[in-house]
Formats: sequence, C-alpha cells, structure tokens
Amino acid sequence: MMIVKGTDRAPVKMLPGILRKTLVEGDKIMICEFTLERGAEIPVHTHPQEQAGYVASGRARLIIDGREFELGPGDTYHAASNVPHGAVILEPSVIVDSFCPPREDYRQG
Repeated sequence: MMIVKGTDRAPVKMLPGILRKTLVEGDKIMICEFTLERGAEIPVHTHPQEQAGYVASGRARLIIDGREFELGPGDTYHAASNVPHGAVILEPSVIVDSFCPPREDYRQG
C-alpha cells in the first residue's frame, strides 16, 4: 500500500504550458495529473503503455489514431499501446491520466 499526499509531489514542466505531477505509481499502474494552459500542444506520439484519462476541468481536442475528439469535464478516453495520440488544449485544463505499465520516464526520483 502507498499513500501519497498531493503536497509531496512537485510538478514537472514538460513542454510550454504543460505541467505533470506523478501522483502515485506501482509495479503495474501509474496515475499522473496534467495542468495545461490554453493553446498548449502535446505532439502526436506513441508509447508502449496503455493510457486512459479523465478530463477533470477545461476543454481539449484529442487526436487518437488520426481521429479528433473534443472533450470537456467528466469525459474520458483511452489510447491503446503504440497508438498515435496527442492533444491541443482549448481552455485551461486539468487532466488525470493512468498508464499501464508505468512510464519509467515519469517515475519520481
């Protein structure tokens, strides 16, 4: 079991307008919170991890496997392993993502 207080994890600037906070991680799953500014872009990319996310606030245009989706508060999404995906942030947003297995590059040091 692991309990992590939100104040124990510092945000990491990934790209302009994109902060990531790794909230909790285990052997087989990881949860991260992204705070995103309007106009920020997550370039289309792939990774071997399966990814599922939840839009806590704001609006974003997600591109998953060449298709575009506009998502808002309460919406969820899934990108399978190695499927191209990215996003354009339409208004200030908070998005919570889970990765399975965890992304080694997102682990807290």
